[in-house]
Amino acid sequence: MIPTPDLSHLTRHDLEQVYDPAEDTFLLLDALEQEAEALRKERPLICLEVGSGSGCVSAFLGKVLGQSSSLYLCTDINKHATHCTLATGKQNKIPLDPVTCSLARPLLSRLRHAVDVLLFNPPYVPTDTDEASSAQGSADIAGSWAGGADGMEITNRLLQDVECLLSPRGRFYLVALKQNNVPSIRSRMLEDFGLTSQVVIERRAGREYLIIIRFARTTPS
Repeated sequence: MIPTPDLSHLTRHDLEQVYDPAEDTFLLLDALEQEAEALRKERPLICLEVGSGSGCVSAFLGKVLGQSSSLYLCTDINKHATHCTLATGKQNKIPLDPVTCSLARPLLSRLRHAVDVLLFNPPYVPTDTDEASSAQGSADIAGSWAGGADGMEITNRLLQDVECLLSPRGRFYLVALKQNNVPSIRSRMLEDFGLTSQVVIERRAGREYLIIIRFARTTPS
């Protein structure tokens, strides 16, 4: 078993400002551990986590891959999250490179068809559109959970860029809620972008039913 990253350096103040790893985080870690052999075999060069929060997931991916030359890029709209991500990387001896920005838009031109592992645990809780927009605008902890209509407004923005980001062998891991209409997400990504998908792991956590989906190309581009 691969140990969960050490987050003991995060203070109470930190966890009031960024998303405290919870059941959705740990399910994504379980999915990555389940895929560990395949991920190591691919020898990814560029890994990108969108919405890194505490940095827990990217630090765990670094542990999964072990000694490698991988670049671990992490983005978050919350400036405090980028500070926490950097600190988590140092605490766990994983060289995380955080960038404060919205999703991956500012990196698209440089990372076009270059990302081997893309990770996104989005704000998936259904809220009204105004609440989601306000949360993104304020760039604080609310941006980590307020997902707008069907919990998909923020996710849909990234889904438009996934094909552009993924390398020919790239894998995209997405955390979704059952209410997000997972079959629709999967069919849309196949029809619009030619990305096949598979449910890696799913689990009920309290009132939420969480699903980790892996997307990849049908054929190399």
